[in-house]
Amino acid sequence: MNLISGIDASAGALNAQKTRLDIVAQNIANTQTTRGADGQAYQRRVVSFETQLLGRQQATGHPLQTVKVAEISTDKTKGQRVYDPQHPDAGPDGMLQMPNVNLAFEMVDLITASRAYEANLSVVKNARQMAMKTIDIGK
Repeated sequence: MNLISGIDASAGALNAQKTRLDIVAQNIANTQTTRGADGQAYQRRVVSFETQLLGRQQATGHPLQTVKVAEISTDKTKGQRVYDPQHPDAGPDGMLQMPNVNLAFEMVDLITASRAYEANLSVVKNARQMAMKTIDIGK
């Protein structure tokens, strides 16, 4: 019998938020990348989530669910074009295509993902403490 089945649901959410944090960090690191491997300015990455059934029932009879990463997609919106004729990636007109990464949006996403990660970690810690108390009571 699994005393702490909620940990399985939180583990999936922790992994999903970790992926989200990694992608946000990648976006922030590439805010000035004007030429990638494809020769184009960096395109912001976005993480999409979906629910996943864990194949078990909760005590209430409802199926146990978690969150998983559905896909990591590329934001196709164009970044800002700036005039910088001295830049090696500038076109013949002196215009430079910048990445479509907005630092303010990325910081909000970073804080949101961090808080969601902390909340799921708190659930895991509380479930562990409850399981330990249950074991102590059973002694």
